[in-house]
Amino acid sequence: MEFCYRAKIEDDPEGGFLVSFEDVPEALTQAETLQDACANAVETLGLALRGILAANRPLPRPAATCGTPIAVAADDAMKLAVISAFRTSGLTKTELARRLGKQEAEARRILDPDHATKIATMQDAMRALGKTIVVSVMEAA
Repeated sequence: MEFCYRAKIEDDPEGGFLVSFEDVPEALTQAETLQDACANAVETLGLALRGILAANRPLPRPAATCGTPIAVAADDAMKLAVISAFRTSGLTKTELARRLGKQEAEARRILDPDHATKIATMQDAMRALGKTIVVSVMEAA
């Protein structure tokens, strides 16, 4: 899954800029400058997507075709990918822990959207789930 969503960035009548996402209506932010609005959009989008997972809802697929592309921060994208892959795998947390050679408590932390997890650990989890992570780079908004 790709974690890049199109943002609608518009002038705020009271000054600055408003940012919203058609595909992730929970992600709303604003800022005085366009640069700050884009930076806030990255953070807000990551928080909204993690909140969706915490609420045990499926992540929305990026479908909007208009707007400024905003990519989720790399660490958030990896965490979202690990949790999504786990949910579709049919594995239990106990089985994931066994495959990783770790205690179940560690598997629970890996699958907690708000727990910071090292990239190497998330890569190990993806391999245990039969997945791989591919990184792509695009021009900044």
